[in-house]
Amino acid sequence: MLLKNLFVVAALAVSAIAAPTEGKRQTSTRKLKWFGINESGAEFGEKNFTGVYGREYIWYDLATVDKFIAQGMNMFRLNFLMERLTPNSLTASFDPLYMGNLTAQVNYITSKGAYAMIQPHNYGRFYGEIITDTAGFKTWWQNVAAKFKDNDLVVFDTNNEYHDMDQTLVFNLNQAAIDGIRAAGAKQIITPEGNSWSGAWTWVSSGNGASLVSLKDPENKLVYQMHQYLDSDGSGSHADCVSTTILSERLKAATQWLKDNKKIGVIGEYAGGNNTQCITALKDGLAYLGQNSDVWMGALWWAAGPWWGDYMYSMEPESGPAWKMVLPEIKGSFFGSAMRFRVYLQQVE
Repeated sequence: MLLKNLFVVAALAVSAIAAPTEGKRQTSTRKLKWFGINESGAEFGEKNFTGVYGREYIWYDLATVDKFIAQGMNMFRLNFLMERLTPNSLTASFDPLYMGNLTAQVNYITSKGAYAMIQPHNYGRFYGEIITDTAGFKTWWQNVAAKFKDNDLVVFDTNNEYHDMDQTLVFNLNQAAIDGIRAAGAKQIITPEGNSWSGAWTWVSSGNGASLVSLKDPENKLVYQMHQYLDSDGSGSHADCVSTTILSERLKAATQWLKDNKKIGVIGEYAGGNNTQCITALKDGLAYLGQNSDVWMGALWWAAGPWWGDYMYSMEPESGPAWKMVLPEIKGSFFGSAMRFRVYLQQVE
């Protein structure tokens, strides 16, 4: 969003638009419900929590949303910082400009019939400190969810990648978020995340499975969000992938946990380098998700955004390495053999 539009956008923070009618939704023969992308940039400069728009952080180019939708994507995970939305306190009033930009992104995406995932990229922390105020966290989520409760294409992600935290606290924060969202009257899908960076490959061994299976949602709309990278340490910091089957291998234990416990999951982040071995591994892993679509909703690539430049995983149109080389290879994994895809691209007046 351009700086000159900030004041116009702020007015949109009063409320999010209602979800589009069914006739405006995307339709296709999908193997997986969600084919998506992480939009990343509004959380940049996290060492300077207040930040300066256009210098420390950036919002997302709405023109690229249309390009992703034209490729078949229907889910956008919007990365942002809690501290910029409610400066100084979990229970503070919203910053009107930051909320205005978030609302404008959500409104635009959902007006095209795609899903928008509201996702504080905070690792279970606020101003760098582990969040222990579960009541305040519940209030934060109740206040945020109230803004978007009437838009059924909004999805709520409790927090990005809890890590190095007490497992009981991770459970309690997730439950507080669920309780706050439902207290706001919001009935949409919620994606709780786990400890240990929410890794799929460690979902069971880390204790996330044993702990988070007990989360309660009166709407019964929890979709457990896990992340999975293909490099040697699973960090997503290397272009090389361990093998041509590493993604499917790293998903197997979590898949069995979902089946055994009658739960649903989504891969909220995944990526691999622009090379033959990684692309083969990506296609194999995505095929595995499709074969297990009874428990997996889909997968969201990491990442896109105006400031990623030549980052090895960048899928920003049209110069990102992954946009040019990886997307053409993997997008077929999300659709049936006879791909039929209708997109309702609407012009913004």
